[in-house]
Amino acid sequence: MFLGFRASAAQALGLSGLNITTSSSYGRPLSTKPIVFYVHRHRYTAPQLVWPVNGDACSGHRRRLATAGGRGPETFRDCSRPLSSSPPLQHAFVFPASHAPQVNILELIHTRGTGTAGVPRRLSYMALTRLVIMSSLPLPSPSYKMSRCCRDRGRRLLLRRAMSVASDHLSTVAPTPRRQQQQMMARLEHGSLLVGGRELLARAPPNVTLRPAGVPGAAFLGARAAEPSSRHVFSVGTLASGWRWMSLFRFKIWWMAPATGAGAAAVPAETQMLLLESRGEAGSAAAEGRSAVYALMLPVLDGDFRASLQGSPQNELQFCFESGDPEVQTMEAVDAVFINSGDNPFKLMKESIKLLSKIKGTFRHIEDKEIPANLDWFGWCTWDAFYKAVNPTGIEEGLQSLREGGAPPRFLIIDDGWQETVDEFKEVDETLREQTVFAQRLTDLKENHKFRGETCKNLGDLIKKIKEKHGVKFVYMWHALLGYWGGVLATSDAMKKYSPKLAYPVQSPGNVANLRDIAMDSLEKFGVGIIDPDKIYEFYNDQHSYLSSVGVDGVKVDVQNVLETLGHGFGGRVAVTRKYQHALEDSIAQNFKRNNLICCMSHNSDSIFSALKSAVARASEDFMPREPTLQTLHIAYVAFNSILLGEIFIPDWDMFHSKHETAEFHGAARALSGGGVYVSDKPGVHDFSVLKKLVLPDGSILRARYAGRPTRDCLFNDPVMDGKSLLKIWNLNNFSGVIGAFNCQGAGQWVWPVKDIAYVPTSINITGHLSPSDVESLDEIAGDSWSGETAVYAFNSCSLSRLQKHQNLEVSLSTMACEIYTISPIKVFSEAVQFAPLGLINMFNSGGALDDVSSTADSSATTIHVRCRGPGRFGAYSATRPELCRVDGQQVEFSHTEDGLLAFDLPHRSSHDGDRWHIEILYRTL
Repeated sequence: MFLGFRASAAQALGLSGLNITTSSSYGRPLSTKPIVFYVHRHRYTAPQLVWPVNGDACSGHRRRLATAGGRGPETFRDCSRPLSSSPPLQHAFVFPASHAPQVNILELIHTRGTGTAGVPRRLSYMALTRLVIMSSLPLPSPSYKMSRCCRDRGRRLLLRRAMSVASDHLSTVAPTPRRQQQQMMARLEHGSLLVGGRELLARAPPNVTLRPAGVPGAAFLGARAAEPSSRHVFSVGTLASGWRWMSLFRFKIWWMAPATGAGAAAVPAETQMLLLESRGEAGSAAAEGRSAVYALMLPVLDGDFRASLQGSPQNELQFCFESGDPEVQTMEAVDAVFINSGDNPFKLMKESIKLLSKIKGTFRHIEDKEIPANLDWFGWCTWDAFYKAVNPTGIEEGLQSLREGGAPPRFLIIDDGWQETVDEFKEVDETLREQTVFAQRLTDLKENHKFRGETCKNLGDLIKKIKEKHGVKFVYMWHALLGYWGGVLATSDAMKKYSPKLAYPVQSPGNVANLRDIAMDSLEKFGVGIIDPDKIYEFYNDQHSYLSSVGVDGVKVDVQNVLETLGHGFGGRVAVTRKYQHALEDSIAQNFKRNNLICCMSHNSDSIFSALKSAVARASEDFMPREPTLQTLHIAYVAFNSILLGEIFIPDWDMFHSKHETAEFHGAARALSGGGVYVSDKPGVHDFSVLKKLVLPDGSILRARYAGRPTRDCLFNDPVMDGKSLLKIWNLNNFSGVIGAFNCQGAGQWVWPVKDIAYVPTSINITGHLSPSDVESLDEIAGDSWSGETAVYAFNSCSLSRLQKHQNLEVSLSTMACEIYTISPIKVFSEAVQFAPLGLINMFNSGGALDDVSSTADSSATTIHVRCRGPGRFGAYSATRPELCRVDGQQVEFSHTEDGLLAFDLPHRSSHDGDRWHIEILYRTL
């Protein structure tokens, strides 16, 4: 008879498929009856096994046999009490002696484990047989009788130690799906942290703790200190050999950047994500790395404390645990660093963030958020066009010049420069004048004098005009999280109701250890006018209700991370950030029709893991048109940062200039980003040859499904400075994948760590490889009958190749050059009809134009039906030449080349927005 058990309990105890028998002498079992290990849930006790003395599954006294790991809600009942007085027992582990492998207890016990001399230190196994599992079979609660055998302390100790040793040796058993699941579990044993069946950390101090996180492989690292403090730095050991890592760390207070390495000493301060890869023995991994094990370490929020990772000169990995308020102290970090492992880094990230969001409850995964509609429309931002000199006339000129050129913005951001502010520091020394720009304070909620005059009566008048005249659908206004850079002016009549006070930021040592920022230097010197957290919702609601009343659709909220430096007296950095963040989100929901919010300068984990509703966040530092050495860095920043940010937000890869020496480079990247596409051109200064590869005549864009991220084989390379690696970015559309290959080498260097010698840009030609398998989850869109063949179309070279999923295509690019590849699974309808839609091949992300693909067939013909946006040049792979092609029922001329490229034009309908064309491609049956 087999009784069922909870899978989670089995995984927690590591007992799959093992039968343990007692023995009075070597090799001769006392009993061949089934040994049943009962497991019960109970909060705040350790997992425990219960062994029936007489081997009977339905009667007899059960006593505790062994314990295994951890504390928390997913643990089990202390079974030293009568079961009849406890809640009904529902599940058990059953290992019949006749069906499971025999493991003699005395052969399992090491001499060092028992102190008993003469015990053989060997382990024998028979081949595993399948354990039949049934779930939820009820078990009667037995009567309570004390057995003489169970009173035998020596025998009880023997069994407990036997179970411990047996669990340690289970990895030698041939793997089964359940065994593999157990191997993936995170375990802290004798100072070693094991993840995915491999050692990740060695020599962990005894104060380090590990708590299971509810699913196999996931856990929380913590640590205990001798004394309470508002800031602790705990060592968790050294990185074991065989691992390489990629870090996302804050190189300055506002922004993250990637770094790669191998030893723990090089892990930067303020690391907020550490992704590690182990390939095991040399040469054991496939070329594409599919057999690698990936470990994820995410320092998270734990109560009022926030964690970050860093290396030490002693090659130790540490986590910093801080509240940001000297009055908020603790001795223990319980859930400080989340750990998980898997064989797919992107799946690992997604599953980990989803699990964390459920455990913590302070943020949500992007799939659980409302996505703002403006992301599907081309936009224009006023910042680089005017900076703080933005004005109504300039805004209208910019909108008109873009519209007349065929790239009409439907989304507008009126950036910094529209608010009523004051500079209190006009009389300071000239050497400090530059810093005072960031110390200006907000004095009123309404627009300043530039937006009130003869040409523009008020902000509402301007917004009404640009929507009616220029077809703008969404207008966003910029403001800082605290009102303005320097907060609000406490003496202002309009601000007094919010109980503001002047506070002076105090940065974490982690921030100061990396790159200092001029804005923070200014705020530390001149202070910030911070609104009482209990009044912050009132402030946001007043401001947003006014903006909504004059036609504004949403806001871009900047300078968010400054809050982490102002936690003193407010319960700490996490508490004050969360209060502001949730008040902001509630005000957005109250005053705007959609979730129309862009978060900016918000790359601390305080904000990231407090984002319940916020759905869009800037992915990197600003696009800087006058800094030639920062252009390639920008693409690397946004792609790598999107690995983490893309699971919680739609990453905003920032504006760029269409008329710029790097316009193609930036434009191609934005097409793959999965986020918004917008420029900050000066009025009349545009390159429409670039814009028309991104924007359709109705102002819509072809947005990909997910956040664009580096391909798996790029995750642990340095795409900016190693002199040999291309940066490849992948994404998915409805019916195809897309990969962008970028040569970021030679044009710049990482801004941190700071180099003593000025960098001199050079040109480097890099050759690499691309494969359809670089597109993760391509199988999702290919369908069950997919043979693995793909059509690969290169945008710039206009070349078409037919490749199997794991075949490689050579790519060679010079510095600052890029190529975009559309990868479409080939569907076989018959021997003669093999077809793969490409989309609009005159657009960077051609596959984003495809809405639907289907087919019909009869005895005489097969017809492929495609719904495609337009206008533009439609392309597809077709193994044979079709008989005819129709667009909305009208037969059109088409071309078909030897490599299989089928192409024809989709016209532009000027009568309405949003061209959608019904395409029919007919093949006669031979």
